[in-house]
Order: sequence, then C-alpha cells, then structure tokens
Amino acid sequence: MQTNHQPRLIDQWWGNPRRDLLSGLVVAFAMIPEAIAFSGIAGVDPQVGLFGAFILSISIAFFGGRIAMITSATGSTALLMTDLVARGNAQGPGLGLSYLLAAGILTGVFQILWGYLRLAYQMRFVPAGVLSGFVNALALLIFQAQLPQLGMNIHYGEKISKAGVQEVLPHGGQVFIVWILVLIGLLIIYGLPKLTKLIPSQLVAITVLTIISVGLNLDIPTVKDLGNLPTGLPTLNLPFGSFENGKVPFSLSTFGIVLPTALAISLVGLIETFLTQNILDDITDSNSNKNLEARGQGIANIISSLFGGMAGCALVGQSVMNAENGGRTRLSTFSSGLSLLVMILLFRENLQQIPMAALVAVMITIAISTADTNGLKNISKIPRSDTAVMLMTFSVTMLTTPHNLALGVLSGVALAGILFSRKVAKVIGVEKITVSQDEIRYEVSGQLFFVSQVYFLQGFDIYNHPAKVVIDMSKAHIWDQSGVGALDKIIRKLSTKGSTVEVIGLNEESLDLFDRLGGQESSHA
Repeated sequence: MQTNHQPRLIDQWWGNPRRDLLSGLVVAFAMIPEAIAFSGIAGVDPQVGLFGAFILSISIAFFGGRIAMITSATGSTALLMTDLVARGNAQGPGLGLSYLLAAGILTGVFQILWGYLRLAYQMRFVPAGVLSGFVNALALLIFQAQLPQLGMNIHYGEKISKAGVQEVLPHGGQVFIVWILVLIGLLIIYGLPKLTKLIPSQLVAITVLTIISVGLNLDIPTVKDLGNLPTGLPTLNLPFGSFENGKVPFSLSTFGIVLPTALAISLVGLIETFLTQNILDDITDSNSNKNLEARGQGIANIISSLFGGMAGCALVGQSVMNAENGGRTRLSTFSSGLSLLVMILLFRENLQQIPMAALVAVMITIAISTADTNGLKNISKIPRSDTAVMLMTFSVTMLTTPHNLALGVLSGVALAGILFSRKVAKVIGVEKITVSQDEIRYEVSGQLFFVSQVYFLQGFDIYNHPAKVVIDMSKAHIWDQSGVGALDKIIRKLSTKGSTVEVIGLNEESLDLFDRLGGQESSHA
C-alpha cells in the first residue's frame, strides 16, 4: 500500500548508509559507458557527458523530489542536441558546445517553470499508446545512432560526422573487427546475468573488450578518439561571450537558435523522468512529488550547464539498479555521482582505451530494453485506437528533421484526444416516444458537447410537427456552447413550424449554461 508520508530530512540521507554507498558505487560503474556514449551521440567531448553525469547526480540528490532516483546524461536528451551542436560547429570552433550549454540553461529554466505550472498533473492525460510510441521511437533513434560505428553510412551518420567526430568511425578492415567485438559484448551482457548478477554485465563486457583490444593491439576507434576526458574538477564555464572566443552572445538571436532544442529537451526529459519516477514509486511502495522533481531537474540542468556538463534527465536502468541494490536515500544518488568523478579522475588512462565497439554493444542493449517489446508482441490484442496513437507518435518523431520526440508526443496526444472524442460522441442517445397524436416526447441520455451534437441532432424528427414536443434532459448533461447551440437549434426549428416545445429535466449546471447562452425562450421544468 502506498503512502504519502515523507521521511525526515536526516532519514532521507542517513536511513541506510552502508547499502546506499555501495549501491551508488555500483551504479557509477554503469553510468560511465553511457555518459561517454551519449557524448558521442550529441557530438561533444566525453568529458561533457561525464561532467554532466557527475553534476546532475550530485545536484539532484539535494533538489530532487524522488529520493534515490538517478539522473544523468541520457540518450533521449542527447539525440535532441545533435543538430544544435552540428550547427554551432559549422559556425566556428567550440560554438557547438556553447550552444549546447546555453540550451541546457534554458532547459532548466523551462523545467522549473513546468514544475510551478504543475505539468506533472497533465501527464495523467497521456495515454499508454503515446508512451509506447515515445519509447519505441527513442529506442530506434538510439540504435540508429550506433550504425555509423558499425560502418554503416546512413544519413544520421553524416550528421554525426558534421558534429566533428568523423575520425572515430571505423573503415576498411576495422568494420569486421568492430562487428566481432560488438557480438562478443552482446553475448556477455545478455549471458552473464544468467550466471551471476553481482557485477553489472555491461561493465564486464567493457572490461573484456578493452582487454582484447589492448592485448591484441587492435587498430580500431577508442574513447580517446572521441575527444578529451576530464583531468580535474569541473569549473564554471559560462557559454556566453564572443564568437572569437568560442562563445555565443547573450542575445535574442542566440535565444531563438537554442529555444526549439531547449523546449524539446525540457519536455522529453520530464516525460522520461516521470516514467522513471512511477517505476520507482512502485518498487519502493511510496509516493513522490513530480512537480518538485521537475523543479529539481531544472536546477540540476542549470548547474550542470554552468559547469560544462550536458543536460539530462532520470535514467530508468540505473534508477532501477539503484533500488534493486538497496539504494533508498539521497545518499545513494550522491554517492553515485561522487564515485563517478573519483573513478574518472583515477582511471582516466584506462577509460581512454575503451573501444567504441564496447560502447556500441552497451547502447544496443539500452535501445532494446528501452523499446516497448511487450506492447509490440501483443499489438494484435491492443485496441486499434491505441495502435494508431502509438504509430502516430512513432512516425512523427521519426519523420521530423531533426527527430522531435516532443512533437511526436504532442501529435500522439492530439490523435488520442480526437479518437476519444469520437468514442464519447456516440454515447449520447435520443429516444422518440409518441405520447399521442398531438404530443411527442424525446428522452435524451448522455453527454451533449461539441463532438456529440451531431448525433444529438440526428435523433430528432424535425419534419414532423405535432402540437406539443417535450424534450426530457433528465438523463443528459450539457457541457459547452456547442451543446447549448444544438439544443437551441432543435427548439427553434420545431417552434418555427408551430410546435410548442418544452424542455424538462435540465440539471442545475446545464440549466444555468442554457439560460446564459441559449437564444430561444422556452419553459424549463
């Protein structure tokens, strides 16, 4: 049974220190490869993703609304950054990163605003079909982003090249070696958990593939080819200044450039965060404040961007891992970020030797786990309307350029609203009862509003005009001006042909609305 009870502040931090510290350490190992890989997707140096992962985890430990949830750089947000970074790099050296950091700051501002506007409450109206389409599109985009590293030259790979990482793509005989290593990595990631779950299988796969690559002196792309890894603590790195210094001006022009990306990241990031929050609420049998979490995510993204890290959101896999390993307080989240930084600084040389093939294997498994595989397996059993909504969300996301997850979600919600309205419209009924030769009674049941007015009007015989017509609305409710207009139209058409029309049974709200908006004087009982 869920509870709204919030633990005391000291219990939010020190309720379970030993397990929280150990869980945070394990989670940190799993965060490293993803942070590096997501940096590659966005087209920036690995240190941008690693700094983002560290700062976001530390910040959200203090400001988050869901205790023990892990926030870091993610694939969903990184995918939205690619084109902005590429556009900036095309203008000049370093401008891609500056635009990204500026967008991250604006993202945080938006998320704080969404928190105060209680956007989380609106998530209750997002149907399952939209969420399914969202995660399926996200999964395909993550997988698609790995194809250049597998030697497949597709349009997305060309965009990655423009972001400045063309040199890390395999070519010639390297492609075959990379494929072999990726297959080995996938076998380890999926096979090891059947033997033991004490050590994250992704970490083992990365370690084994790195040993193979270094031991055999393989000539293949590595993390070092992506760019710089951190050599110290992050420092304040404002993105605003002159183009000559690799900065962007603090101006309306810059605002216009980063606005679409920031808005998309703020919405997509919160959608994924709220989904993760629901999962953790179920696992821990507790409730958490989503609007507080939205504000916390915004604060964390602003801090991360000010110190040279990329924006992000909650991580589903790592958050579940933290909970399953016993992480229950803010200390586990704080420990994951701090452990991540320590490992980065102590094992920098080792991280640089990780082959990109290892990260590709990790990202492929993330793509597979992200997809709604259960929904796809049971698609024949799912209502057609839900399938249509899922396909709409998926298609709009994949067909827009750049791929826009936020627009896909909005399109899915819009279609779901239209389909729902059509279903609701048909629940109104009009029954005709002939009382006598001079009197007809119409009994209306259901909801009368802008969509159902068509079916309402079709229920009346406006060509038959007895002396008296009674419209019984005791089982109906009028919701809007369209509903009032429909009833008023029936009264007017029947009255002008000589019938005396009496409307009875209107409830108080419907009667008040009709009296204010209706144009036909009639008796109400």
